[in-house]
Amino acid sequence: MSIANRYDFVLLFDVKDGNPNGDPDAGNLPRLDAETGHGLVTDVALKRKVRNFVAMTRDQDERDPQPGEKRFEIYVREKAILNLQNQRAYSALQLDVEPAEADSDGAPEKKPVKKRKGGGDEVNKARDWMCQNFFDVRTFGAVMSTGINCGQVRGPVQLTFARSVDPIIAQEHSITRMAVATEAEAEKQGGDNRTMGRKHTVPYGLYVAHGFISSFLARQTGFSDADLELLWQALGQMFDHDRSAARGEMATRRLYVFKHESELGNAPAHSLFERIQVVRKVDVPRSFADYEVVVNEAELPSGVTLLSMV
Repeated sequence: MSIANRYDFVLLFDVKDGNPNGDPDAGNLPRLDAETGHGLVTDVALKRKVRNFVAMTRDQDERDPQPGEKRFEIYVREKAILNLQNQRAYSALQLDVEPAEADSDGAPEKKPVKKRKGGGDEVNKARDWMCQNFFDVRTFGAVMSTGINCGQVRGPVQLTFARSVDPIIAQEHSITRMAVATEAEAEKQGGDNRTMGRKHTVPYGLYVAHGFISSFLARQTGFSDADLELLWQALGQMFDHDRSAARGEMATRRLYVFKHESELGNAPAHSLFERIQVVRKVDVPRSFADYEVVVNEAELPSGVTLLSMV
């Protein structure tokens, strides 16, 4: 059964001596707002980490005595071919064959469909199958009409870009590798087998992202209470399993959830977000302890409950 409440949430996470989200259009420098200097992390980057966490904790593995459920597969995986994922729906529902025709012996013969742009009931059935089997489709939605048509899904969970509380400074570091890749490079170096490179980091940044969950869209995709609990778990622990030398130290610091009694909601999201204020305590913050998170829980709107998940 799909969720029956609206949710709005505030996610706080930080980075220390790392690059939380490189910009490929700027030499992989940390993304930032050019006017204010505040750091940015895209919603796509955050969703990627949620997908990776779910794939890691709920993935299918025949060696596992209790393999993950089909409901928690991931559609947008690294190196995935999406049309092959779409094809699985048609194959599972046996929608990829033409009506049976009698062969020379009178036995029915099934022929594969050469083209499948999809239409009508077939697309609806395929879309429902994709929602049932792929966690990220029923959570974030997906465009699945690229050739093999499984329709389009508008996901109930949406995230904003994360923005740093204060302007960030992107530092550039020269790094050295005491090796080269080829013999030709070694000859060119004259025996000094070193390769120079560059690395970009943010000394420290505290970021805030907002999220929204619609029960109306959840009803269309089948996003359930179990999916919601998994989402909270992923948001709280996703950085613990996404370590790399480039990202430094990243951690979820707070996750505040506003739960509405009604499906339409009992208060505007922006008025709830304003109740979470982050105050800097020092001139040059270098840790989460250098900030204070002020939560105004007084006189919450009727029908709204504030939950602290992290």
